[in-house]
Amino acid sequence: MKNIFFALLGFLLFSNGAIAQLKAVKYTDGNQKLNGLSIAPKKGSKTKPGILILPAWKGIDNHSKQSAEKLSKMGYYAFVADIYGEGNYPTNTQEAGKQAGFYKTNIADYQRRIQLAWDQLVKAGANPDNIVVIGYCFGGTGALEAARAGMKIQGAVSFHGGLGRNASRVNNPITVEILVLHGADDTYVPAAEVAAFQQEMRDTKAEWEMIYYANSVHAFTEIEAGNDNSKGAAYNEKAAKRSWERMNSFLKEVLK
Repeated sequence: MKNIFFALLGFLLFSNGAIAQLKAVKYTDGNQKLNGLSIAPKKGSKTKPGILILPAWKGIDNHSKQSAEKLSKMGYYAFVADIYGEGNYPTNTQEAGKQAGFYKTNIADYQRRIQLAWDQLVKAGANPDNIVVIGYCFGGTGALEAARAGMKIQGAVSFHGGLGRNASRVNNPITVEILVLHGADDTYVPAAEVAAFQQEMRDTKAEWEMIYYANSVHAFTEIEAGNDNSKGAAYNEKAAKRSWERMNSFLKEVLK
């Protein structure tokens, strides 16, 4: 009976490439231990495109893992970044808010952690000249920060991410394409923040696009957020599907 159980488990793991192919990757930022996830494309490509995935405020979660798995099936190398590191993983929303808040305030630290994850994506086999950063919520903020930092990427995609930045920061030219996928009813991102972001895009001469999804609030791609819009964060199946499809076409446009 035990042999049958393990045989069945092996079959399930093999048949579900999502589980079988995600690999844990240990790397460091100084003395801080980090634990990311890497996955290779199902089919090889001479251009070896790569997608760096920045998770939401609770760190690496089911959604970011599933995104990596889907991207692998689409022909991309993918790497899920660990921003917080061992000993700092949030166990509740209060801790998540504190951790995310630190990196939103200490932008250079956030950008460095993103760059370190970029390095791991390249080590895994992705072409350093053919990479896009995508992020969810807090990770969406990070995707924009990668563009603001002038990282070696072809584009940045923010799913229901924070758009704000300290007004005292200097606007550097943004030379990569930006795609922002935003809930039309997202109260977590005030109208003033949206307006300031759009002005920043104009001032930096960025190539950008912002799409609003009707009846959608924060975290509209997150199934685990539930479906009650009155809570401010909720899943919207239509918006999740449409935003993924738009990201897919964006990747085809900007990657070689």
